[in-house]
Amino acid sequence: MGELKTILITGGMGFIGSALIRHILSVSSYNIVNVDKLTYAGNQDSLSGYSSDSRYSHEKLDICDQKNIELLLFKHNPRFIIHLAAESHVDRSIDSPSEFMRTNVMGTYHMLEATRNYLKTLKDPSRDKFRFHHISTDEVFGDLARTDDMFTEDTPYDPSSPYSASKASSDHLVRAWSRTYKIPVVITNCSNNFGPFHFPEKLIPLVILNALHGKALPVYGDGSQIRDWLYVEDHAKALFKVATEGLIGETYNIGGGNEKSNIEVVLKICEILEELAPKKPTGVLFYRDLIEFVKDRPGHDIRYAIDSTKIQNDLGWSPEETFETGLRKTVQWYLENREWWENVLSGDYRLERIGGSK
Repeated sequence: MGELKTILITGGMGFIGSALIRHILSVSSYNIVNVDKLTYAGNQDSLSGYSSDSRYSHEKLDICDQKNIELLLFKHNPRFIIHLAAESHVDRSIDSPSEFMRTNVMGTYHMLEATRNYLKTLKDPSRDKFRFHHISTDEVFGDLARTDDMFTEDTPYDPSSPYSASKASSDHLVRAWSRTYKIPVVITNCSNNFGPFHFPEKLIPLVILNALHGKALPVYGDGSQIRDWLYVEDHAKALFKVATEGLIGETYNIGGGNEKSNIEVVLKICEILEELAPKKPTGVLFYRDLIEFVKDRPGHDIRYAIDSTKIQNDLGWSPEETFETGLRKTVQWYLENREWWENVLSGDYRLERIGGSK
């Protein structure tokens, strides 16, 4: 078998996955196989510019379909598997946890088993170069009690929601399969992502689009919950670096170094919109007047903060965007790409996958 020049990415139609694919295709010569079954959060429009690229292909496939995942691996012989496919919305996990268990836990199990069988076909040096890169979240660590604490790679797991528990479970599976079956793995845990092509159920795009429509800007509790915000294109660069340069068996935390309370985030969006979109919906004097505090969600973590020292020291990665520069770019993108998010809000982005009818 010759040099392996393919990367298989699961969940590549999602927010982070599509950013990663755009980055890899722009800076490398790798071929990309995107495995995505196109759930509600998978949007083909996010990669529309690459549909005719000979180095890119999409396979509509469920990661729980182990038999066909294995056939895909044997067909394409990937050098790297970057496993992003996951259910990822905390509120949805509280309302309906079963799909999170199926996709995040059992889906990861089937990906690992398919990989184990694929590795049996690889000989050195191809096997030595292979990596299974599992993408996780800082939410597996729970929340931080003190303002000076930060999550490190050695922080004990303490998940608070069905979502974070399912991701913690998948992390444990990856480490166990690495130890027992010698699958060469790397794991990354990231902080909250934001940027272009973000599905509108998440805080930042929800606030932007609600404000533009003159709708309420819902903020849980008093808005004091703190998150570390990471611009998605910075995250994509980190993921590619870890996949290609990370050491087998290592975990790397990826954060933006941008701790902000939820109310700070919402107020900053309102401030930027005042400048970039001064023409407001009828009846709105200031965007911040649309803020509405709502009942907090169950088990809401108070604070996350990522210590990215390890990846900065070992792999030379650091975020290029500050929260302010990244947020301004994000707001500007939504103002300039109305067709993309209008298709999401209307549901039209799903028409192609179901034969052109609702």
